[in-house]
Order: sequence, then C-alpha cells, then structure tokens
Amino acid sequence: MSSLETLLEKTSRTFALSIPVLPEPTRREVMIAYLLFRIADTFEDAAHWEPARRIGALREFAALLDAFSPDEARKLARNWSAAGPSPHAGYRELIDQVPAVLEAFFSLDPAAVASVRAHVVRSCDGMARYVARTRGGALVLSDVADLQAYCYVVAGIVGEMLTELFLLGRPELTEVAPFLRERAATFGEALQLVNILKDASADASEGRSYLPPGVPRSEVFGLARRDLEAAARYIGALQSAGAPRGLVEFTALPVLLAQASLDRIEKHGPGSKISRPEVFLLTQKLKRSLDRNRPAVPIRP
Repeated sequence: MSSLETLLEKTSRTFALSIPVLPEPTRREVMIAYLLFRIADTFEDAAHWEPARRIGALREFAALLDAFSPDEARKLARNWSAAGPSPHAGYRELIDQVPAVLEAFFSLDPAAVASVRAHVVRSCDGMARYVARTRGGALVLSDVADLQAYCYVVAGIVGEMLTELFLLGRPELTEVAPFLRERAATFGEALQLVNILKDASADASEGRSYLPPGVPRSEVFGLARRDLEAAARYIGALQSAGAPRGLVEFTALPVLLAQASLDRIEKHGPGSKISRPEVFLLTQKLKRSLDRNRPAVPIRP
C-alpha cells in the first residue's frame, strides 16, 4: 500500500514540495486534507463520466466523511476504481487508497477532523452543483462572478480550511486571525485563476470552459494579479505575527510559483509552464529571504 507521502508526490508536484516544510501536527493535517480535496477533484474532473455518476460519487464521498465505515469505503473505492475515474495514474491510485486515506484522516485531532470535514463536504456540495450544470459534457461559466463563485467552491474553501488549521493551537496568531480569514478565500482564488489560465486550452479540449465567453482575458489576468497581491499581504501578516517559518514557507512558495507562471502565461499563452530549474531557483530565493528575515513575497508595485 502506498504511503500518504507517496500519494502526495504522485498527485501534486507543488504540494509535495511545500507540505513537508510545515511543522507538526499541521504537516500531517494538511497532507491528508489535500488528499481528501484531490479525491473530490478527481470526481469533479471525470468528464468522461455522465454527470449523474460524478454527482453520485461526490455525494457518496461526502457521506463517508460524515459517517465513516471502513467496509463502505472499501466497497465504494472498488466501484469508483472499476469505473475508471481518471486517465492520471496517480489519481487512480489515490481512489484505490480512499479507505486508507480516510482511516488516517479520522486518526487526526478531533478539532482538525471537524474543520477539514466541514470544508471538504462544502466543496463536494458546490462541485456537484457545477457538475449538474454541464450540458453535452461541457461546463461553461457565464461571467466573472460565476468564475469567482466556481473558484470559491474548488479553491477558496481550501484557503479557508488551511487558515483554520494554521490557527489551531497557535495563540500568537490570534491578533491577525481576522485579517487572515478575510483574505483566505481570495488566496485560494488567486492560485485557481492562475491554473485556469494555464490550463485553458487543455480544459477546452475536455469540455470545460472556465474562462467565460465574452470576458476579455486581460480582465481575468488583472483579477489574478489583485488576488495574488492579497495573498502576499496574507503571508506578510503571518510573518509579522511570528508564525512558524514552515507556515510562511508553505504559503509563500505557491504564490511565488503562481506569480512566475502568470508572467509566463501572459507572455507565451496557455500551456506555458515554469521549468524545474526555475522552481528550484524560486525555492532557494525564498529560503534566503526567510534566512535574512525579509518579506517572503514582496508586494509588487
């Protein structure tokens, strides 16, 4: 059976880089929470399934989080895997391992379990609503407000959940907690918008159109840049409050990668990616900034 760490490596390059820097118990909580959200994402992304099957899987998974049964988890995992949920080998393996991921999840501190469960279930419900809107296998978002509502469901809720996990057992963050909570969903939206812009061509070929027709691409780029600035201020608040270095590094690396990706996409178009050497250089630059007590993510003018 694959370890949770192996599943993480096979399902997210970015989070496999950033999650290990978190202090315990937050590291394990965030790793398991990421895998839970990735399970839900796999069902939402299964465009080759009929909407009813995708919605059913999301609801079955949410029900397991509300009332975990190992036997039911094993049965559902077999059914989901037999139906071929994804062409991605790592995602298929994750679905196979749903029972093990859930067992690990319910071994966490009860406060973490309650917070993560509430956020994942809300995300599952929201994803099901968007899957229900697909017509002829395609989902088309109508305008910027619709795009932001979608981003909230799949990423803003994740930002809110991570913030609550950061705050657990850390009284030094109490003073900045309102500031962090106010920007948590925007942080998630920022990263999701960059992914949408990067994957626009591939998504369109699979029947998804997250960039609303008639909305200038420049407007979405502008929204993403404003959101990334809010994310930078979130990270600055963590630093100023004396948060553990791991929390700052974990939140800063995805934002630095997103900023670099957005610059690349704007110049070269959808599908453009930053290279592994560039990721390494950004990671090392971040570590040097933290070593010297400089802002992890400088506010761009």
